[in-house]
Amino acid sequence: MATGADVRDILELGGPEGDAASGTISKKDIINPDKKKSKKSSETLTFKRPEGMHREVYALLYSDKKDAPPLLPSDTGQGYRTVKAKLGSKKVRPWKWMPFTNPARKDGAMFFHWRRAAEEGKDYPFARFNKTVQVPVYSEQEYQLYLHDDAWTKAETDHLFDLSRRFDLRFVVIHDRYDHQQFKKRSVEDLKERYYHICAKLANVRAVPGTDLKIPVFDAGHERRRKEQLERLYNRTPEQVAEEEYLLQELRKIEARKKEREKRSQDLQKLITAADTTAEQRRTERKAPKKKLPQKKEAEKPAVPETAGIKFPDFKSAGVTLRSQRMKLPSSVGQKKIKALEQMLLELGVELSPTPTEELVHMFNELRSDLVLLYELKQACANCEYELQMLRHRHEALARAGVLGGPTTPASGPAPAPAEPAVSEPGLGSDPSKDAIIDVVGAPLTPNSRKRRESASSSSSVKKAKKP
Repeated sequence: MATGADVRDILELGGPEGDAASGTISKKDIINPDKKKSKKSSETLTFKRPEGMHREVYALLYSDKKDAPPLLPSDTGQGYRTVKAKLGSKKVRPWKWMPFTNPARKDGAMFFHWRRAAEEGKDYPFARFNKTVQVPVYSEQEYQLYLHDDAWTKAETDHLFDLSRRFDLRFVVIHDRYDHQQFKKRSVEDLKERYYHICAKLANVRAVPGTDLKIPVFDAGHERRRKEQLERLYNRTPEQVAEEEYLLQELRKIEARKKEREKRSQDLQKLITAADTTAEQRRTERKAPKKKLPQKKEAEKPAVPETAGIKFPDFKSAGVTLRSQRMKLPSSVGQKKIKALEQMLLELGVELSPTPTEELVHMFNELRSDLVLLYELKQACANCEYELQMLRHRHEALARAGVLGGPTTPASGPAPAPAEPAVSEPGLGSDPSKDAIIDVVGAPLTPNSRKRRESASSSSSVKKAKKP
């Protein structure tokens, strides 16, 4: 007869010692058996790895319920190695040594190879990769009516089309195998031109009305010019290559200088327009009646370029603002302009931070904007004067050297702005006449380039003066 201990053993239930001794099963043992298992598993002893022992050495110890580590190396698992083929699981397909012919060959040659027995009698599988060009065929009547040419005989035309079929329109091979002894010597372009001319004629004659034609076109003249140009390019000497690189470099410099000059002229035009607009606006304000119409005044205010003067920010947002904030210079004004502006205000005897009343803030901002505009105009004028003076000196130097034809223009009188020659850099081996012809725009006027130009022009004038 089964007791409670036997039932508990069958159900894998472990209760307290009192219950086990009495042989009774409680309700908790039946409803929550997992808790007992987890409690039992948590009671297993765990050994801590001794200090100083490596993890790999400690893993070799037999301290758990797992299998003991093997004493000899074994290869029971597959791991990262390639799975071996399981031979003998299926029946092997038979292979046979059988003959075959290639449909791409026209000589009927017989070959042998190993092939599966099930594929006996089938076509050679690689024959489908043999692509042939469809070369048109013409009759005697079509040749006499449409294809006749005085420079080509019918026998020579037939020979050309026969080689085209044999070598699949590989015209270099056709030209190599062409019979130049029996027929006239032809170039590759002549052969292509004759072939494609006949193809276009036959396509036009045989075309069905109302269908779109794809007529091949070959420009023999363009092909000849292209090959001549490539041959000239290939036969260039190192000196010609160096000269071409020098000319391309000078062309890039000319384009960069031209863009910079255009940009400077646009900036100068903006400054002049801004100055005229400001002066005209002041005259209009003086003549207009003194009525406060702020909205109409802002609407009728002429547009002034942003680069002219100073554009102060407008405080139109809600909230309390200080009037002195309207006198603060924007971040777009550089430190150099700020120092120049302060110097000009000190020379005029104006305070740098006046009392910020409504009228004073408006007039002070206008004064500083006009002073910045004046500063920019002075800079532009100085650049133009410097450039004009440099061009005059160079014109005189070139006139003395005999590069320019005509009398020498004195430096004091007005002189036209000639083409500015480029300063020849050392190592390029260029003469002044070439530089005078190449550089038609002039170099940008930066402080470093000015110093280099002055030194180069002075040294070149001294060298020319020393020559007998």
